[in-house]
Amino acid sequence: MRDFTSDKIKEIKPSGIRKFFDIANKIEDCISLGVGEPDFETPWHITEEGIYSLEQGRTFYTSNQGLPELREEISKWNKRKYNLDYSSDEIIVTCGGSEAIDISLRTCINPGDEVIILEPNYVCYEPDIILAGGVPVKIKLKNENEFRLTTEELESVITDKTKILLMNYPNNPTGAIMTKEDLEKIADVVIKNDLLVISDEIYSELTYYGKHYSIGSLPGMKDRTITINGFSKTYAMTGWRLGYLMGPKTIVDQIKKIHQFVIMCSPTISQYAGIEALRNGDKDIEKMKKEYDKRRKYLLKEFDRLGLPCFEPKGAFYIFPDVRKYGMTSEAFATDLLEKEHVVVVPGTAFGDSGEGFVRISYAYSLEALKEAIKRIEKYLNMMGEVL
Repeated sequence: MRDFTSDKIKEIKPSGIRKFFDIANKIEDCISLGVGEPDFETPWHITEEGIYSLEQGRTFYTSNQGLPELREEISKWNKRKYNLDYSSDEIIVTCGGSEAIDISLRTCINPGDEVIILEPNYVCYEPDIILAGGVPVKIKLKNENEFRLTTEELESVITDKTKILLMNYPNNPTGAIMTKEDLEKIADVVIKNDLLVISDEIYSELTYYGKHYSIGSLPGMKDRTITINGFSKTYAMTGWRLGYLMGPKTIVDQIKKIHQFVIMCSPTISQYAGIEALRNGDKDIEKMKKEYDKRRKYLLKEFDRLGLPCFEPKGAFYIFPDVRKYGMTSEAFATDLLEKEHVVVVPGTAFGDSGEGFVRISYAYSLEALKEAIKRIEKYLNMMGEVL
């Protein structure tokens, strides 16, 4: 019998995050710092709204773009938070941010179009581009520049085939952010070269120094930006599978076709819960962010004490320490730590080749779990120091 799978899908590597997650599930007393899964429960008033919607029999399809009242709340929330001015007709509610990324790329890419991505980056970007027929063009961001994108780096890779800049700030896996001044410089290059920006801002509410700035709010950028966000990280709603995209209506109308045929609509009960989250969830965000900040500061202090180099992450809930001095690849370090001390971290290479020499550690876990993990990591590093 012939092989019915496509050559394209066979060439795509499975997620490096899930590989370690699956291994960890087979090990007793394992501490996993590998997955970006908030340890908070969804705030009760949000969950209660989902339950109420079930009790009211709201188990029907919604409009393809999402409940009108949810899209109106998304519009108001983004205007209030980030000065993004999108109407409800310029918004599609999706099954998480991942769907929004995928269908935005598939809508905008013609075969051979080049899409600039910033490494290290979230694991789905390169596969999604390839599956859409595009060509990923990678910029290897630098640790010494806190993994921010510079205009020089951007201009150096632009060709006549370049169509899209896909960026993610606050960043997964590094925790890097871009300031308003940084974004203004990038916007000038984007406009000059007539590019589209797909801006993944799923961690927008998790910034620890001032407010998050959205590139779509800058002059001249609204009509050339697709902004992606969602509820998973902000409101601890990962399993509700609720995200959204915002963009120019001419593009959104085309994106909607793929959403119609592939998804139909996002889960109805999740959409009603999302309305409640946007209307009354600001205190929940602040409460969770304060706790994440405590964990962030704890890990920074402990890694400094252990002599593990690490720049200060200013967003998201990840820290990206440098393990190069131990003379091992990222994968070897993560595998050895897991086998010897039962602590899961993700090798930086899961996020692109430029992640070599680093590991990603999530602090979306309790402080107690982090303290126990640090004890085990310290034991492992001391052993490694004796070997060296």
